[in-house]
Amino acid sequence: MKSQNRSTPRWVDFHCHLDLYPDHERLIVECDRAEVATLAVTTTPKAWQRNRELAASARHVRVALGLHPQLVAERESELPLLERLLEETRYVGEVGLDAGPQFYRSFEAQERVFKRVLEACSEQGGKILSVHSVRSVGKVLSYIERLLPADRGTVVLHWFTGSPSEASMAVELGCYFSINIQMLNSAKHRKLVASLPSDRLLTETDGPFVQNEGRPARPAIDIPKTVEVLALLRHQSSEQTAAQIINNLRDLVRK
Repeated sequence: MKSQNRSTPRWVDFHCHLDLYPDHERLIVECDRAEVATLAVTTTPKAWQRNRELAASARHVRVALGLHPQLVAERESELPLLERLLEETRYVGEVGLDAGPQFYRSFEAQERVFKRVLEACSEQGGKILSVHSVRSVGKVLSYIERLLPADRGTVVLHWFTGSPSEASMAVELGCYFSINIQMLNSAKHRKLVASLPSDRLLTETDGPFVQNEGRPARPAIDIPKTVEVLALLRHQSSEQTAAQIINNLRDLVRK
């Protein structure tokens, strides 16, 4: 997430819904002050323009163009708008599939949208996508394999909860993984995260949906804490883990 006159960040939050906090503008300033390279994902294409305007002068905040799978039932009609706006951004998210009980009725529509998003990203090339895959990792990976070759774009799997074999497949497809503090509270997910390649890891908050210490997670506060826990899990110092994540971000944006 580099641009002209941009200093190297100290931290990475690769998936945060900044526009869903009541103090959206203050949070952008907070991310810059704490030097957190933050990907502000959006849930609908109509939300993207305002988000981009608010972050236009930010050093460390970039805005992704999204159509959240949980909103597809009501917002599929915004897909043409997403396609029109796509050439204006490198970052895409939140997109993907959600086969949870509450959203399964819209799964066919979700698949239509996700397939088209992947096709459009492949056509333009060079996009970086933050992808949701609740109870649908296998389907998500199969669509990525078919529709978004590694030389046409890169996927970061947000809050990945797939199996070890699905994680291996994701690695083979060139995917990265963004890890939040809530994931690391689960023994099952800690074991999975510990097995992931060091050079494919990023951190995220998924705020304000993730709560930490009784409040919505915030990039400047909770990313350093996530790095500490991740470092312990992977038997590294916090400094080593933080540096690895910054290097991973640098490699990702160079693709």
